[in-house]
Amino acid sequence: MDDPLQYQGKHVVVTGVASGIGAATARILLDLGARVTGLDVKTSDLPLDASMIVDLLDRSSIDATVAEISGPVDAVFSVAGLPGEPFSDMDTVTVNFIGARHLIESLLPKLSAGAAIVCVGSNAGLGWEQDVDKFLPLITSDGFDAAVDYLTANPGVIDHGYVFSKKAINVWVAWRAAQLIVDGIRLNCSNPGPTQTAMMPTFEEQAGKEVIDIFAGPSGRRSTAEEQAWPLVFVNSGRSSYVAGEAMHIDAAFLASMIVPQT
Repeated sequence: MDDPLQYQGKHVVVTGVASGIGAATARILLDLGARVTGLDVKTSDLPLDASMIVDLLDRSSIDATVAEISGPVDAVFSVAGLPGEPFSDMDTVTVNFIGARHLIESLLPKLSAGAAIVCVGSNAGLGWEQDVDKFLPLITSDGFDAAVDYLTANPGVIDHGYVFSKKAINVWVAWRAAQLIVDGIRLNCSNPGPTQTAMMPTFEEQAGKEVIDIFAGPSGRRSTAEEQAWPLVFVNSGRSSYVAGEAMHIDAAFLASMIVPQT
């Protein structure tokens, strides 16, 4: 079968394209024949159709970048993020949720019919389902500035910047996906387990290597960036046309082993 994932000639936008899961995703999409617009705070050495510098901390930078992106856009891969320390909790939440959300919402008028969006969360956000009420004021806030204002006025709601940001992404995807699917746009989220990228040393320093190893679960190993990228590519492909509002756990059975006791 030629072009089984239906990316040939499609225009996709990938954030965090300079490294890690974002770079792995872009490489796969290029191999599949997509036209890739890559966004990052750093430059990428990949042969992209277009490469743009964007700072997700800065609304004006996001707005200027979106204005430069030519439509139609067939798929958006929101991968960029901060690991937490040494960045502040507020900066981490702004990049991982507020800026990411603003970029996606700003791109909506340029999306093609049947377009798809996937956001990268984390298994660090496990338990978000029990915290929905806590996150509703943030995820329903009206835009970048309103979200920043809410968190500035309520700093106590952020208990840990990285964990908070990943829970926020999951809650927002669950809430927004039900609205976007009415217009034929699919929104999903992935939650990677421990992945060997440039962020891993920071995670080990913050949480401890032994904690990261626990999150590796029964597989006993960490994933590669490519192992996280392929599910993103599949869920945003035309072959996943009835998949929306999902929180995929790409974690080699870690969550499953926590839910159902192993004997």
